[in-house]
This record gives sequence, C-alpha cells and structure tokens, in this order.
Amino acid sequence: MGIARDERAALCDLFAEIGPDQPTLCTGWLTRDLAAHLVIRERRPDAAPGILLPPLAGWTKRVQDGYAARPWPELVELIRTGPPWYVPGFLDEMINATEYFVHHEDVRRGAPDWEPRPPDGHRDAVLWAALSRTARLMLRRSPVGVVLRRSDGGLEITARRGPNTVIISGTPGELLLFAFGRDKVRLDFDGEQSSIGAVQGVTRGL
Repeated sequence: MGIARDERAALCDLFAEIGPDQPTLCTGWLTRDLAAHLVIRERRPDAAPGILLPPLAGWTKRVQDGYAARPWPELVELIRTGPPWYVPGFLDEMINATEYFVHHEDVRRGAPDWEPRPPDGHRDAVLWAALSRTARLMLRRSPVGVVLRRSDGGLEITARRGPNTVIISGTPGELLLFAFGRDKVRLDFDGEQSSIGAVQGVTRGL
C-alpha cells in the first residue's frame, strides 16, 4: 500500500474511534470540519479552489459546512473509499501522501497525550522526498537561514538561505509537520536564540 492509502485508512479508523467533535491542530476545526475539508478536496472540484483562493472561500465554507452536518459514519466513509475512480493510484499517492499524513497527525496531536509515531523506513523516505520538494516554499517567509537535518542520518535540506542560519533536526515526519506550520512537534533547534524564535514564530506553509 502507498502512504496516502495507509494514512487515509488510519485516519478513518481514528475518526471512527473518537467521533466528530474532537479538537484538531487546524485552528477552529473539530474532527467533523477536517473530515468535511478532506471530502471537498477530493470530491468537489467546484468548491476545492476556495481552500487556497480567498475570493472563493465563502462558497467553499458553505459546501464544507454542509458536509460537516452529515451523519458522521457517512462522512467518514466518503473519505475511506478514496478519491473518485478517475484518479489513478499513482496520482493519489503523489498529491495525497503528505496531505493525509499531516491531517492524521492534526487529529492525533489534538489530544493532550500524543506521542510521535515510531520510525517507518518507507514512510520516512516518502516524506523526506516531499519535504525536499516543498521546504523552500513552506519556509520562504523566514527572515533567517533554515537548514532541515534528518536526525537519523544527517541528510540536510537548505530550506532558506539567509543570515544567522538555524539548523532544525528531527525525523522526516516531524520536520515536514513543522514546515507545514504545525508547532506540536519534537525537534531540536540549533542557532542564536533570537533566530530560533524568528523561525518558530514565522508563518509557515502555503
């Protein structure tokens, strides 16, 4: 199985276990809101553009709220069955591996007693490759240099060139979550304290 399919299945199992009204790391969203977002992203091309384009956000929110109001088992099943038939498996993996990993962690880490998952060689390789492609975009607003370093082997990504470089070390999953704007992560930061604070406080992600 691919990472997208693995993470989708695990997230749906977690959704079914904890229900529709649990907190997530997505500000203002309960689990039902996050589930509705995932359905729109995969099944409603008329509403999905508003996820990134503010002028269309109103329509997206109305559609999302409609899905969020559906019976919880029905909403979870829409996610579990995956994207429409015309989306081939390789494309699902390409566009959804990081999406489902990040949102699975948004739900896991919404609970107070979360812990990082154990390393997984295949998953970590996919996430590191994705981070290599996106780190510069996600950390483009940093006022200082940023280097992302794998704690399990020392491979590095220069995410941002600039003064007073901060080196951030951790597993690929933790580094990816940080680049996507999440703060509930287990990472080590090396650099001037003011520079570390600047990187941690900057708006990260799209």
